[in-house]
Amino acid sequence: MKLKILLPVFLLIIATGTQSFTIKKQKAKIQIALLLDTSNSMDGLINQAKSQLWKIVNEMAKSEVNGETPTLEIALYEYGNDQLSMREGYIRQVTTFTTDLDKISEKLFALKTDGGSEFCGQVIDVSLKQLAWSESDTDLKMIFIAGNEPFNQGEVDYRKSCQKAVNKDITVNTIFCGDYKEGIRTFWKDGADLANGKYMNIDSDKKEVYIASPYDKKLTQLNKQLNDTYIGYGSAGKKMKARQEMQDKNAMSMGQQAYLNRAVSKSSKMYSNSSWDLVDAYKNNPDIVNDLTDKQLPEELQGKSKSEIKTLLDKKLKERTAIQEQINILNVKRDKYVTKKRKEMATDNNKALDDAMIEAVKEQAVQKNFKFK
Repeated sequence: MKLKILLPVFLLIIATGTQSFTIKKQKAKIQIALLLDTSNSMDGLINQAKSQLWKIVNEMAKSEVNGETPTLEIALYEYGNDQLSMREGYIRQVTTFTTDLDKISEKLFALKTDGGSEFCGQVIDVSLKQLAWSESDTDLKMIFIAGNEPFNQGEVDYRKSCQKAVNKDITVNTIFCGDYKEGIRTFWKDGADLANGKYMNIDSDKKEVYIASPYDKKLTQLNKQLNDTYIGYGSAGKKMKARQEMQDKNAMSMGQQAYLNRAVSKSSKMYSNSSWDLVDAYKNNPDIVNDLTDKQLPEELQGKSKSEIKTLLDKKLKERTAIQEQINILNVKRDKYVTKKRKEMATDNNKALDDAMIEAVKEQAVQKNFKFK
């Protein structure tokens, strides 16, 4: 008798619970593992990676899945460098998948080239084993490997590594730094073909021609104003804010174009620093103010009431949003201006790293129902 009474109640609880309980759908991901040859002859490639990172990020920020901007995760490996362990195949994981774009920039600027042996099959195999690849078949998962030595060197067969990638729904795109036909002869195209990827060749010594526009000065000013909206918190807050400013300087060291591209990246949804910036953290979770102790706050906020802190953060968030909107509006105008000027110039058709990566991503993203604005 008791069982008969309890069963409808149990079913009612389940039914009521189901109405109020919703499973939050995970955002779509773009996962890119960048495998860079850092042997002696690859200084141009590394410089392109440093200067073009933010242009690549800006193109990724234009992507959408069901009207929502996906999460961008980048991992970085170097291979073919004598300073790396011979036992590990002259391969090093510089960073695992991360959404921390300043970290990627910092690590790229720390790379040094040196002679070595380039084992493409092995570095692909290592990245497949070490990285936390998404198991969702709707996410975009890609390896980009760039170098200039034969693709079939080393004890690990590149054909087996490429097949492993296919089994994990991961595309391998190969970028040969040199002549197109030479890349075919040295198996770079074969590697891409085996892993449903795209084979491309680039001029790794190509430098982007900077075209000044009437909007550059204002964009530079806005980027500096944007930095003033960041408030470091926790044990790493001050250090990470200094790192952010350092990456501005690093971008500027690669030229005005790289600096402006970085300013635009910092105004995209893919640039988030909630782990150390209180404004981003507050935007994601307003209750964080109640959870932080006085010691975790920066000096200028210590001793203030919770309501005072929230008022200040609301003001900073509003200010940041307005600056980011201005940057994005000016960038659209700048893009139109620069595109027109480039068409008027006689430029070579040789691709650089950013051209190759953006072209491959856009082509392959369509297969996963990604759209680009």
